[in-house]
Amino acid sequence: MAPLRLRIDGRTFRDRNNREVTLRGINVAGDAKFPTSPDLPSQKPDHFYEGDDVSFVGRPFSVDEAHLHFSRLKSWGYTLIRYIFTWEAIEHAGPGRYDDDWVQHTIQVLRLAKDYGFYVFMDPHQDVWSRFTGGSGAPMWTVYACGLNPRAFPATEAAWVHNTYPKPAEYPKMIWATNYSRLACQVIFTMFFAGKTFAPKAIIDGKNIQDYLQDHFVSACRHLARRIQEAGDLEDGVVIGWESMNEPNRGLVGFQDISVIPSEQKLQKGPSPTAWQAILLGSGRSCEMNTWDFGGLGPYKSGTTLVDPKGEMAWLPADYDDSKYGWKRDPNWKLGECIWAQHGLWNQSSDELLKKDYFAKDPESGRKIDYEYFTNKWFMSYYRKHKEAITSVYPSAIMFCQAPVLEIPPSIKGTEDDDPNLVFSPHYYDGVTLMMKKWNRYWNVDVFGLLRGRYISPAFAIKIGETAIRNCFRDQLSAIRKEGIDYMGNHPCVFTEIGIPYDMDDKYAYKTGDYSRQSSAMDANHFALEGSGANGYALWTYTAINNHEWGDLWNGEDLSIVSVDDKLLPLSPNSEPQMRQSANGTTTSSDDRNLKETLSTTSMLSLERSNTPAEIGSNPGYRAAEAFVRPSPIATVGSVISYGFDLRNCTFALLLECTDAATEEVSTEVFLPVYHFPKDNIAVEVSSGKWTIGVDDVNGGMIQILRWQHEKGTQSLTVKGVKTRQGTSRGQEEEAPGYLQQCWQSGCTIM
Repeated sequence: MAPLRLRIDGRTFRDRNNREVTLRGINVAGDAKFPTSPDLPSQKPDHFYEGDDVSFVGRPFSVDEAHLHFSRLKSWGYTLIRYIFTWEAIEHAGPGRYDDDWVQHTIQVLRLAKDYGFYVFMDPHQDVWSRFTGGSGAPMWTVYACGLNPRAFPATEAAWVHNTYPKPAEYPKMIWATNYSRLACQVIFTMFFAGKTFAPKAIIDGKNIQDYLQDHFVSACRHLARRIQEAGDLEDGVVIGWESMNEPNRGLVGFQDISVIPSEQKLQKGPSPTAWQAILLGSGRSCEMNTWDFGGLGPYKSGTTLVDPKGEMAWLPADYDDSKYGWKRDPNWKLGECIWAQHGLWNQSSDELLKKDYFAKDPESGRKIDYEYFTNKWFMSYYRKHKEAITSVYPSAIMFCQAPVLEIPPSIKGTEDDDPNLVFSPHYYDGVTLMMKKWNRYWNVDVFGLLRGRYISPAFAIKIGETAIRNCFRDQLSAIRKEGIDYMGNHPCVFTEIGIPYDMDDKYAYKTGDYSRQSSAMDANHFALEGSGANGYALWTYTAINNHEWGDLWNGEDLSIVSVDDKLLPLSPNSEPQMRQSANGTTTSSDDRNLKETLSTTSMLSLERSNTPAEIGSNPGYRAAEAFVRPSPIATVGSVISYGFDLRNCTFALLLECTDAATEEVSTEVFLPVYHFPKDNIAVEVSSGKWTIGVDDVNGGMIQILRWQHEKGTQSLTVKGVKTRQGTSRGQEEEAPGYLQQCWQSGCTIM
């Protein structure tokens, strides 16, 4: 058997030449969350509830357009793709009814990704369960299977759904994430992970709803894995592995008192019901509740509001025709009634809460449930089923294990689950920037340190100044990585989501073309990634149809590194074709005609401009590309001790520890973007050996690579390029304001 294209060696990835591989990745694509037919971005209400009759063929993009996108990503130095797909894309028509047209489209796109040399891992994506509960992921029929009526969600606020919001342009920023703490998600995630424990009456087709949902989900993933295997040329050649469910959530499992908001529920925005109030709303009762907003130090109470469903229930009515999808619901599971009332939590006649601690303990062990207990018992039970489904088809698949976000990872170190083919795949976002849609260079908060109780007061978690903020990001990511090792064992760590919002400061960049704030935020996140010791990352996200008006066309998010309303980063400051350069000063010409032709079609072209109104922002910029198109190790002889890119000084540094020397046949390779490192303006310093720099056609993408032959032992490399002004397009490079001007502009008081 030929050696695997990518394998895991303890805590590192290695290629067929035993070099350490650093994975520089991107999520492809954000618009895979909603269908192409009908085309239903989240701001459109038309045909929304016709969820069985949809198609995702054409996501993440058409086969005809794939060359443009893959060559562009390749030219920007990306080597890894987290391939976004949803359960809905496979099984939208009903239980067990797979959309093989979409499967075939996916196989065609993966074949093209193979032509460009990408490593790909498959991500069965979800956000707050489903499009029909305000996010993405599961098919509509799963909501009905849980006994819920999605058409009643707006009145009962069981979920805040952008598609059904009366004024889509005014849908509150980031409120979609609060759906995790509203009725629909709390019910469904509780059923998915722990239905056998907390909803034993929820039986459908002779199975508890937990097994019914999990079995269908992992079977759909297995079906796709099998079809990829049957394609004959994709396993290992391009698809290296699979991730578990994106951002799993516990639902109500572990709530100690459903009549109060748990102290660990950090995100609150808009009307914020307790779980008990959500249950009452779902049964048509009116409730007065607190409203919350998000400020610089997190959520704060902003007032109260009365929510009145006027008797409308979030549950399917008793006379609902339950035969549509062919399942048989157990007669003891009564439609028209709250599932929790059927399990004795409350009395529907008197509205009396009877068991506020129903979800507090594990009835099997009597132990108090916290998030760590949930992860180790119920999440890991699902993860084992998911892993078994994939590895039954693809035994050597690398499994990217994603536990609940920012929670303690599963305690599997030294157990049977401590699989040598496992990758710890956490997520990280700077919550202050994400929620406020503003880059604050003056202060930020060590959120992870707060969550782990490292400060006696939240005041001590505040970091002052841009240097302290950048170091804080790095230290948080490093702590997350180390925590993975402590709990899960010696495995690689890949941050499979991290990113920034582009619509900061009321879309100021779109009106001016000045992306300096986005550039600073993006650079700070990459500084953290490079300094954390992680083995790679996948930036969120690439959405080819992003525009300035609707962003990523999903719930008001705007995190795509490209937009039809922006320009693409030039290949170099002077946009000249690159020449091959060597350490002794000699140069050899590439095929200039082919080089110009390829580069012009892969990096310079943008898609057709959208119809974004001019008042929203018609001044295109480079979308802070100088901060994410950055140098990085590709494959290194030996082990990476550290690496990083100083954007302001345009300096890249790499430190290695080598037991073998790098040779001409097997050298250390580093991606150097031409924009930062044009051929006639590069300075290279090495501790030993010799190097060459050349623009090569590597798997269909023209990229500039430094190849370094060096000796054994500790080795260092430093490369200096051209300093450029961050965040502005050519012609906008006026002198940057000084510190006092910046403070005055931001309303800062100098003490």
